[in-house]
Amino acid sequence: MSLLQGHDGMTKLNFGGHPFLLGFEQLERLVERTAKTASEGYPPFNIEAVAENAYRITLAVAGFREDEMAITVEDRQLVIRGRQAEDASDRVFLHRGIASRAFQRSFVLAEGVEVAGATMEHGLLHIDLRREVPQPVVQTIPIGRRRVVTEGVGQ
Repeated sequence: MSLLQGHDGMTKLNFGGHPFLLGFEQLERLVERTAKTASEGYPPFNIEAVAENAYRITLAVAGFREDEMAITVEDRQLVIRGRQAEDASDRVFLHRGIASRAFQRSFVLAEGVEVAGATMEHGLLHIDLRREVPQPVVQTIPIGRRRVVTEGVGQ
């Protein structure tokens, strides 16, 4: 079975059986979790690279106030939730085409990517991300000598 071949012939990532990919089970779970969140359609969003190691996610959240939204990072997953307060006025709509439904939008963050901040202007929620580039580390592993214990020798 190949790295991208599933049991049923469908394409599926499978890191467990490859001898050179040790400890990548978490990556496989991230790919599966990302596939589940890809079908969300509301609210629409953009993702842009604003610098070499900086990104911005922009969500169109017209009609939402800052206090009606929450942004959290849960297990390397950025989660944006919005819930508008119920309109208690006596307005009578002849047509209601502006969505006022609750939403949850999720993005899986790579290792080293952190949320730098969030701002809102003109109905757009901007979430700024930055990637901390780790310094390369070279580690030398000493090779020890195995001691052979012989019992009863020389008695």
